[in-house]
Amino acid sequence: MGSVGTVICKTTLVCAPLMAETVEQIMTDMYKAKVQGADLVEIRLDYIKNFQPRQDLETILKKKPLPVLIVYRPKWEGGQYEGDEHTRLETLHTAKELGADYIDFELKVASNLMEELKMNCHSGSKVIVSCYVNGVTPLEEDLNRLVMSMQSTGADIIKLVINATNITEISRIFHLLSHCQVPLIAYSIGERGLISQILCPKFGGFLVYGSMEGNSVPGLPTLENLRQAYKVEDIDEDTKVFGLISKPVGHSKGPLLHNPTFRRVKYNAIYVPMFVDDLKDFFSVYSSPEFEFAGFSVGFPYKEAVVEFCDEVHPLAKAIGAVNTIIRRSSDGKWVGYNTDREASITAIEDALKHRGCTNGETSFDSPLAGKQFVLAGAGGAGRALAVGAKSRGARVVIFDIDFERAKTLAHEVSGEARPFEEVFNFHPEKGAILANATPLGMHPNTDRIPVAEVTLQDYRLVFDSVYTPRKTRLLKDAEAAGAIIVSGVEMFLRQAIGQLNLFTGKEAPEEFMRDIILAKF
Repeated sequence: MGSVGTVICKTTLVCAPLMAETVEQIMTDMYKAKVQGADLVEIRLDYIKNFQPRQDLETILKKKPLPVLIVYRPKWEGGQYEGDEHTRLETLHTAKELGADYIDFELKVASNLMEELKMNCHSGSKVIVSCYVNGVTPLEEDLNRLVMSMQSTGADIIKLVINATNITEISRIFHLLSHCQVPLIAYSIGERGLISQILCPKFGGFLVYGSMEGNSVPGLPTLENLRQAYKVEDIDEDTKVFGLISKPVGHSKGPLLHNPTFRRVKYNAIYVPMFVDDLKDFFSVYSSPEFEFAGFSVGFPYKEAVVEFCDEVHPLAKAIGAVNTIIRRSSDGKWVGYNTDREASITAIEDALKHRGCTNGETSFDSPLAGKQFVLAGAGGAGRALAVGAKSRGARVVIFDIDFERAKTLAHEVSGEARPFEEVFNFHPEKGAILANATPLGMHPNTDRIPVAEVTLQDYRLVFDSVYTPRKTRLLKDAEAAGAIIVSGVEMFLRQAIGQLNLFTGKEAPEEFMRDIILAKF
C-alpha cells in the first residue's frame, strides 16, 4: 500500500492479528508485521493488560506504521473482555474518533449503533459488522440469511467466522465470498479452515489473515508464506486450484515447492494443503466446476482409498493399486488418477546404489536392485509403489505391515513374502539387502521412532525412508552410522513432484529449479 490510510479495493489485503498484552509490544509488533508483509493489523484491545482506553489508543493510532483494525471482543463473542458493555462501546467510539481505519462491532450490538455511527462518519473510519458462529456450521441458505442480516445494518464491511469440522463446509464460505454485495471477510478457524484463508483472494474476499513469525496460529498461514510461497497478491478468479489431500496435512512442504514452480513456468495456479476427513464428502462437493479445483496430490492415508473416486486410473497406478496424483481432464472434466511415487522412489534408490558403484553382476536386469532382498516396512499407498517398483527391477520383496492380511495381499501381487509387523524389529536380512520404510514412523513430531532394531542396520547395503520431515530421520542417521547408503524421502518427494508438475500443467517441470528449492527449504 502506498500510504497509511483506509483502503477498500478489489485487491485482497493481508492482515496480521496482534494479541499482545502491552501497548509497547503492540507497537513493536506493528512494525514487524509491516516488514513481514502485512497491509494492515488487527489489534485486539481485550488482550491488553491494564488497558487505559484513550491514552493507549492515542499511543497506538498516532504512531501506527500501517492501517489498523480495532477489535474489543467481549466474552460472549469469544473474546477476553468481561467488563461493562457501555464502557466497551465507548472505547470503540473513541477509537473511531481518534482515527482508527476499521472498527469491528458485533452483529448483536451493531443494529442499534449504525445510525449513530453513520452520522459521525467524518472520521473516515470504516465499520465492520462481525458474527462468530459457534457450533455446527449452518446450511448455505441459513448463512445467506445471516449475511443479509449483517448487510442490513449498513456496515461498510461484514465479517463471518465459522469453525468447520469438515473441509466441505468451507465451500459455503467460498459461495458467500463470490456472491456478497458488500466487502466480506469470511473464513473458518482451525486446520480445516486453512484453505478459506489462502483461497480468499480467488473468491473475492476483502482480507486474509496471516500470523507473524514466531506466533503461529492453527489454521492461519504465516505472513511469509502468504507473500513468498502463495503470493496472494497474484491470485485471481482465474487461478486454478491444486492441493494435497491428506490427514494430517500440517507437515506438508508441497506448497513451498509447487507454488514457486507454477510461477516459474507461468502457470496461473495455487497449491494448498487440504485437511480431508472423508473422501466421499470431499469429492461430492469440490468436483463442482464452480470451485475450479483442477487436481490433487494424495497423501497419507488416502492413496489406496482415493482410487474409487477417480473416473479413470492410469494403467501403472491401477497395477500398483494406489494413486498419488489426480488431474481434472479439461476436455470432459473427469478425474484421472496417476502414480508418480513408483518411479520416484525406485530411481532414487537405484541412482544412490549406482553412485556408490553397486551393480547387479551377471543378471538380465539393468537395475542394481536385481536379485537383491528388498525389505519393506509398510504396505499402504507408498509401500505398494515401492513393492511394485522393486519387483519390476527384479528384487525379492519381503513385506511387513501392521495389517498382516494387507501385507499378504501385496506380497502375492509381487511374488514376495509377507511377515507380521512385529517381526520386523528383530528381522535379520541377507547381507547387502535394501530396507525401505513406507510407514509414518519417524515423521515429525514423533521423530525418535524407527521400524527396525538398530543392531540390524549394519546388514543393509542401503536404507531408504519415505518420511521427509525431518529431512534426515533417526532411521537414516542410525543407518548412516552403521555404514549403510542412505536415501532421504526428500529425494523421492522431489522426483514425484516433478512428475506431478508435468501432469498438473502439461508443461515440462524445471527440475533444477525445483531441486534448488528443495535444498534451500527442506
